[in-house]
Formats: sequence, structure tokens, C-alpha cells
Amino acid sequence: MESVSISLLTICGIEELPDHAERKVTHILSILDPERPDPETFGAYTPHERTVLRFHDIIEDRPGMEMPRRDHVEKVLAFGEELAKSCDLREDGHLLVHCHMGVSRSTASMVMLMAQAQPEVSEDDLFKRLAVIRPQAWPNSVMIAYADELLGRDGRFTEALRRHYGRQIERDPYFVTWMTELGRAREVDMAVSS
Repeated sequence: MESVSISLLTICGIEELPDHAERKVTHILSILDPERPDPETFGAYTPHERTVLRFHDIIEDRPGMEMPRRDHVEKVLAFGEELAKSCDLREDGHLLVHCHMGVSRSTASMVMLMAQAQPEVSEDDLFKRLAVIRPQAWPNSVMIAYADELLGRDGRFTEALRRHYGRQIERDPYFVTWMTELGRAREVDMAVSS
């Protein structure tokens, strides 16, 4: 995200947040379950800008749970637009995106922010960069589908996600069990070999 004066990108889960308190984070995108209290850890961080979104990490409707919606993804992209507008006001920046485990909602958000900031970069390259930032990345497919449309990627983002899932399963076959147990078998079925 060099185009918006962000030189450091971090993705993590809630339990990892204390590890980043001394890293001069300038911008935070927090994605929390609706019922989860705000992490107290941010009180130890240097002054920063923070946006909070609340929805569950699911890909199919479940009673009592809030699906990722189009307006959630619009808010992620609005966060990215504000980040781009503020680039002249700072020399450098450190963006941290987190969700509960730093695996799905946060990685979907980070890759869409990267795609927004660098529209010339191919979808496959974006997912490969994402895996370098967060090796366990398994982006939420519902969020990526909305981003695919909103960013005008014409299905290419979703197709690249399928290849990313395939690479992740090749790298660590446990993803099949893990995601299936979490009710994400449809994403496992989406995976294609790269």
C-alpha cells in the first residue's frame, strides 16, 4: 500500500494485539463480533485512528448471528479511501487489521484494501502478498464476493480466492477439517489447485 504512505501492514487476532502495542500503529481496522466488548489493549497503543465494524465470521445465515453484508464491505473500502486521502498528512504509516483470530474477516479486509490501493496488481499477486503478511489467511468468501463487485474486479477476485484456498490446503491440509468444522465447507469446496 505504498500509494497511501503505509509501509507496514499487520494482521492479527485479539490475543495478539498486546504484541503490537509498541509498534507505532497509526491506523486500525477492528472487526469484532457484535456481542464482543472493545479490547482494552488499545489504551496502551500510541495515538492512532481506529474504525470498528461488528459482524460475525460466517458465510451462511445462522439464527442470532449477523452475516457480513455489502454495507460492511463498503465501510471497509470507505476506511481505505480515508486512508488514501490522509496520505499527505503523514510521512509513514502502519496499518493493523484485526478480527477475532486474524484468519478470515481481517484477511478479507486487508486484501480488499490492498486491491483498492493498487488496482493495477493482479488478484493472484494480491493473495500471494496476503499470505506473506498472514500465512494462515483464509479470507471470508462473502466479503470477497462483495469486494469483487464493488472494486469492479468482474469475478477475478473470487476466482483468485479459489486458487488461494487451494494453495492454503496444499500448504496445510488441516484447513479442510478446520474450515469444515466452522461451517465453511462451501469454501473448502471452492478451492482449486493453482
